[in-house]
Amino acid sequence: METWGQSNRYVGPAELKELVRAGGEGRSIHSAADFGEWVSELPLDELAEPSPFIVDGNGVLRLAPRRSEHVVCAGGGEVLSAGEMSFREESGWWVVEEVSNQSTGYCPDISSWPAVSKALDLIGIHRPPGFTHEVTFRRCHFCRELNLVRGKDFVCVFCGEDLPLEWNVGEPG
Repeated sequence: METWGQSNRYVGPAELKELVRAGGEGRSIHSAADFGEWVSELPLDELAEPSPFIVDGNGVLRLAPRRSEHVVCAGGGEVLSAGEMSFREESGWWVVEEVSNQSTGYCPDISSWPAVSKALDLIGIHRPPGFTHEVTFRRCHFCRELNLVRGKDFVCVFCGEDLPLEWNVGEPG
């Protein structure tokens, strides 16, 4: 079996996980036709903004409407990656315009890109060579809070302690 990468459990607020309902997951995209159907159902103003996405444990891209929660898109399960993605039509083909790992509910590492690229390649949507906006997440070993690292400043914004250089968000909070 092919390895798609490290899975990420949900680490966000419990009240958002309570929004998960059976059958309310994001749309699974297995082909360009699936994507075309999904995008045709979006209002134009929503298509102009990035949409939440996850890559599930089987390597399938799931897309959700704007302002949806990643944990709802994932049905509460673990993901290989999560973030936001925007699209544009180019010469009759859909392409990923921007893609980030910005998901404060899952806090995936930038090393989750291969799962995203494989999922997009399988459905035939052109993509950039990596995340166009990378977000670095770390958990503070001292106070256990989750942090977004700004620039190269690996210092906890909550307690001032140094943050680890390696991704560690999967550790218990």
